[in-house]
Amino acid sequence: MSLFRRLRDDERGMSFVLVGLGFMAFLSAGLLAIDVGMFMTARSQAQNSADAAALAGAVALVYQDFTDRSSSGPAVQGAISAGQANQVMGQTVSILPSDVTFPNDPQGQPTRVQVTVYRTGGRSNPLSTLIGAYFGRSNADVNATATAEASPANAATCVKPWSIPDKWLENQNGPWDPDDSFDLYQNNGQPLPNPDVYRPIGPGYTGFDGNPTGPDYGLQILLKAGNPHQAISASHFFPIALPPNTGGNWYQENIPDCWSGIMQIGDLIPVEPGNMTGPTVSGTEELIDKDPNAFWDTTQNKVVSNFNPSPRIIVMPVFDPEVYENSRQHGRQDIQVANLVGFFVENLQSNSVLGRLVPVSGLIRGNGTVPTGAFPKAIRLVQ
Repeated sequence: MSLFRRLRDDERGMSFVLVGLGFMAFLSAGLLAIDVGMFMTARSQAQNSADAAALAGAVALVYQDFTDRSSSGPAVQGAISAGQANQVMGQTVSILPSDVTFPNDPQGQPTRVQVTVYRTGGRSNPLSTLIGAYFGRSNADVNATATAEASPANAATCVKPWSIPDKWLENQNGPWDPDDSFDLYQNNGQPLPNPDVYRPIGPGYTGFDGNPTGPDYGLQILLKAGNPHQAISASHFFPIALPPNTGGNWYQENIPDCWSGIMQIGDLIPVEPGNMTGPTVSGTEELIDKDPNAFWDTTQNKVVSNFNPSPRIIVMPVFDPEVYENSRQHGRQDIQVANLVGFFVENLQSNSVLGRLVPVSGLIRGNGTVPTGAFPKAIRLVQ
């Protein structure tokens, strides 16, 4: 009996048992960490897929069709394509047309695209676990949601050094067309009895419409050099001095290249003095050479290019014609930026630049409040 009693009370070797049990627990936790890490990676990839899908949908609203939210429309199909191009753990996510929705923004405007992507058992594409199967969990579900916004913008970068007057109500030879001139005064300097009318951005705005389905989409304008000593014409452009420099070389450089500054609606910009015909032609030729095969497809009513968007789609400021005309009466030649429009450069016609008004993206600056009628759209993730 004493032998059995000694064996029962003997604690030698218990450390090996505890170490073994601890090692098994540690190994199990380590193996489960593999699945946890995989889930975290999958969740991050799913969010990337949702982000890309929502942004693609917003881009389609701006550049293709702002009103078509149907299952076969460019916004829904663009979102699905972009989302599925971003795989989760090597497998395509599930996105149905019903997973792409268009909620209103806080101001009640339909400017948002929301997309949810899935890798779940309900969509027959769940994640397979590596270790979880030994604990009765062979699959796991992952989904993610993102919301992007295409809201009016009041600023832009990469602006080109050309500016034309914004659209007005033509009372002399209405309706307005690109060959009209803005007339406030008679030749003797006295006000006209029935002058043309310009209403700046905000309620009652008379300027260019920036929506892809608006009346000014695709409007063709031939930019001709303007004369600062005469009444301004709708298609006469002025070369402008983009800060911080002036002169022909700086002006020409900013036509094919990207000016790094930010221009905002309401800015005052000086007009370049002197003849800029040569720099305009040379700079425009360089710009066209960046995407020589791009063209305006009259059947599809859009720009066709190997780039998205084409570098020949530029941001061009338009100025307040009333402010300019009143300033001209007092000998000043600054312009006040009334809006920022998209312009596709088609070709050169002698010394003039032929192009069309198209949508363009922009930025939001200041307190975030953008007046009604802003032409550019800011494309950004909001959730």
